[in-house]
Amino acid sequence: MSWLLNIAYILLLIAVSPVLLYRRLAHGKYRDGWGEKLLGRLPARSSERPCIWFHAVSVGEVLQLQSVLNELEPRLPGHDFVITTTTVTGLSVAREKFAADRHHVCYFPLDFSWAVNRALKVIQPRAIVLVELELWPNFIAAAGRRGIPLALVNGRISERSFRGYRRIRVLMRWLLRRFETLAVQNETYGQRLIELGAPKDRVVVTGSIKFDGVNTDRENPQTAELRRSFGIGQAERVFVAGSTQAPEEDYALQTWISLREEFPELRLILVPRHKERFEEVAELVKSHDLPLMRRTETKGERGVLTPRCDDSYSAPILLLDTLGELGACWGLADVAFVGGSLTRRGGQNMIEPAAYGAAVLFGPNTWNFRDVVELLLNSGAARVVADREELTQTVGELLRDGATATKQGQIAQRLVVAQQGATEKTSKLLVQMAGPITAPQSRAA
Repeated sequence: MSWLLNIAYILLLIAVSPVLLYRRLAHGKYRDGWGEKLLGRLPARSSERPCIWFHAVSVGEVLQLQSVLNELEPRLPGHDFVITTTTVTGLSVAREKFAADRHHVCYFPLDFSWAVNRALKVIQPRAIVLVELELWPNFIAAAGRRGIPLALVNGRISERSFRGYRRIRVLMRWLLRRFETLAVQNETYGQRLIELGAPKDRVVVTGSIKFDGVNTDRENPQTAELRRSFGIGQAERVFVAGSTQAPEEDYALQTWISLREEFPELRLILVPRHKERFEEVAELVKSHDLPLMRRTETKGERGVLTPRCDDSYSAPILLLDTLGELGACWGLADVAFVGGSLTRRGGQNMIEPAAYGAAVLFGPNTWNFRDVVELLLNSGAARVVADREELTQTVGELLRDGATATKQGQIAQRLVVAQQGATEKTSKLLVQMAGPITAPQSRAA
C-alpha cells in the first residue's frame, strides 16, 4: 500500500506544482523546508533524552499545544518535545512560542514512505501525538512498525469530513486501530470515530483544549503593550476585525467609515488571516485616503495621531501585521468580528475574543467551529451577521447600547471559563501513555 500511496502523492504533487510555483513567485510561499518535507531530512535533536513528537498543522494547533506542554513539562522532566508543523506560519509561531532548550521545532514530512521513515529514524520518538485529526497512512504505518504509540488529542471530525471518511471506512478502520488513545472534544466526535472503526475503549472525551490557556485578563502585558504601541486611549472604544479574508477587511473598513461621525472615539484594528495579504490590506486602507498605522512600524514606540489634509487630526486605522499577536489583540476589542465567516473559509476561532468578554460577531459560514458556535449562540454570547450591511448595523447597535454589549461579553467570558479543563485530562492520558514505556509493542489491528 505504501508504494501505491507514493505514486498517488507524486501524481498529486505534479498536478498542483503550477499553483505552488505561482505562489512561490508571486507571494514568496513554499521557499524553504523542502528537504524536510520531501526527503524527511529533519534536523537531528541535540540531546539523547526520550522525546514525544507533537504534530500541529498550523498556527491554531500550535497555540493549542502551549497549554498541553505547560502541563506535561513538569510531569515528564526527562523528556524532550518535538513540534512539527505543515505551514510556514505555523513554524514561525512555534519557534517563537517554544523554548529551544527542550523543544525541537521543524517541518512535518510529506507522507512519502521514504520521508516518514527517515524522519522517524532521526527523531526516534517514544510517542507521537497528532492534534485534531491528522491521519497520514504511511506515517502511521511506519510508526506502528516501530512500536511507537500514537495518540490523537483534541480530536474533531466535522459532519462533512465524516461523510467523506465513510466512503473509505476500511482504510479509516485500519488507521484508527493503530492509535492507543483517541482523545476527542465531545461525544459526537467520539461516536463518529467509533462508527468509522475506532475501538470504543480507546476513545476518550476530554473536552476542547481550545478553551484552555486562553487569556481572560485585558490588563495582561501583551495586550497592554499593544494598546500603548497603537496609542489607544482608555476612553476610546475598539472594533477588531480579526482572522479576516477578502472582502471582510473592506466590510470592516466600510463599517468604521459609516460609524465614525457618530462615534469619533471608535478605533478600528484589522488583522488579516494570512501574512501574504498584509500589503494588500494596507493598500486598501490607503485607497480610502485614510491614515494607517502598522504594528511592524510601531513596536517599541507609542502611536501618534496622523495629521489630515485639513490640519485636524484623525486616529489612524490600525493594521496588526505580525504573527502570534492576535490573541493579545482581542483583549483590546469592545466589539470583535471573527473573520473567515463571511467567506467560504468556514470561520476562525472565536473563543479568544469571547474569553476577553468582547461582544463577538461572526458571519453564517462557521462550520469549522460548529460546536463552539452553537454553544455561544444558544447562550446569547454571540451574534451572527449575514453581510456587510448587517455588520455595520449590528456594530452600531452594540456601540449605542453599551449595556447590551457588556452583558453579551460577560456571558461569553463565563461560558469559556466553564468549559475549561481539557488540558489536564489530556496531559494525564499522555503521561500514562509515554511515561513508563521502555519497549513499546505495536498494537494489532
